[in-house]
Amino acid sequence: MGIFVLLPLVLPLTAWPVARLAEQRLHPHTATTLLTWVSTVMALCSTVCLALLMVVGTAQLPGNPLPDGWSDPEVRESVPRHEVAGKAAIPALLAVLAACGRALLRHCRVRRRAHAALWGLPDTQVAVLPDDRPYAYALPGGPRDRIVVSAGMLGCLASRERRALFAHERAHLTAQHHRHLLLVQLAACANPFLRPLRTAVAYTAERWADEEAAQAVGSRKAVARAIGTAALVSRPVTAPTLAALAAPGPLPRRVAALLAPAPHARSWPSVFTTAGLALWTAAGGAALSAMFSADSALTLLLLLRAATPL
Repeated sequence: MGIFVLLPLVLPLTAWPVARLAEQRLHPHTATTLLTWVSTVMALCSTVCLALLMVVGTAQLPGNPLPDGWSDPEVRESVPRHEVAGKAAIPALLAVLAACGRALLRHCRVRRRAHAALWGLPDTQVAVLPDDRPYAYALPGGPRDRIVVSAGMLGCLASRERRALFAHERAHLTAQHHRHLLLVQLAACANPFLRPLRTAVAYTAERWADEEAAQAVGSRKAVARAIGTAALVSRPVTAPTLAALAAPGPLPRRVAALLAPAPHARSWPSVFTTAGLALWTAAGGAALSAMFSADSALTLLLLLRAATPL
């Protein structure tokens, strides 16, 4: 097992340039899906790595409930610098679990409050709240997925811009972007090196919805105007896992992309292009991380089984 058990902790660093290239060169649909899967796989692998190290570290603590054979020299030698790495993995894994738990609780709390705010309104796909503050977001779950928009936001938009807003939020619900955003949020909690991928997915998910809205409305300029107007008057959404038209991020880049020609919809670009190289690099990094984690887990499992008395 050796040093390879530590690689899943640092392999997410290889995804940083990939995230940047995916934002610029891949279709938003492809980029969102790719980066979500890469961040999820790498986060799971790094968590498995911490769990393996924690087993070795916990077995060295006096009074631990683990079998005595789990602290045999053969088990300890399977992890480099086990006396430091094993014990350091214990608070690290606890911190990961606490951060992921907080993120999940916040996500559930925000969604519950958002659904409670719609009580008494007609059960339609679009829920208009009598609020002068301008905001709009896609709210999944409950009896049905709904688009929540305030009267203040509708009053700031022209007729075609309203259509663009509804098409944008409908695209978020259809593609279930909240799941992508939640997965990368949890991945960033599990491994801080994955935070750039979380930022990239938040941007590409909005770009994906922008392109879908442009096709539905039939005017890329109308969607760009809607985004610009909403950004000037609206406030941020209440949680990073709820998608909105004017979500925080590089709004000028979104507007510039809409004023440019539509991106090519090809899912897998050629490996001989920059975008294709970025895609295969990300896939290779995730595969290596998963391979090292699986190999380390199997090796340690066999060692612990051999060291455990019948």
